[in-house]
Amino acid sequence: MSKHVAREPLRRNSRSNRARILATAREELGRNPDVTLEELARAAGVVRRTLFGHFPGRAALLEALAEEAAETLRNMVEAGPESGEPAESAERALARFVLQMWPVGDRYRMLLALTRRDLGSERVTEVLAPAREAATGILERGQRDGVFHSHLPPAVQSAGLMAMIVALVESVNTGALEDDGHRIATATLIAAGVPEDRASAVVEEVASAMATALPAHGT
Repeated sequence: MSKHVAREPLRRNSRSNRARILATAREELGRNPDVTLEELARAAGVVRRTLFGHFPGRAALLEALAEEAAETLRNMVEAGPESGEPAESAERALARFVLQMWPVGDRYRMLLALTRRDLGSERVTEVLAPAREAATGILERGQRDGVFHSHLPPAVQSAGLMAMIVALVESVNTGALEDDGHRIATATLIAAGVPEDRASAVVEEVASAMATALPAHGT
């Protein structure tokens, strides 16, 4: 029993160090995609040996961040409109979906580019799988209701829209686009087949409703 009690603080310290390293990596990689592991260790306030004990190389660190991003997306999807508001129109559901996904994409936007470069495109596809599946459900309903075009199967249309969203997020990385999620949500609705004026209006309506609901969720 005493050995277990003695080990527990070490485990807590190890978990704390790992979480701090990952949080620092998200921040520092966003500033400098080529930051070294030694520089990350210094920024996280741990010795090099501690960082390498958790992540023996850059690929291991990026893989941990990719899994963290995938888990965050899974949680976002589970709390999304499709699980709780089946009566919401498909166009509003798609706008809400993109606006809810934006903070996750913004937080991990540099990681998406790095994951493709260091871990391969297949890993990016895996990270985005929960979001792609949720979007497919919304598109399926929208095609059925006649608000989205139907010349592509929902799963194919979803894959295309996710690829477009990732490309737009990467444009934010390069500075070619400034956005808080509204422009990307509008572009997604337009690509799904909603007329531009209607798409802009839906995004503004949903964004306003989400902003109004925020205080209620925080109480």
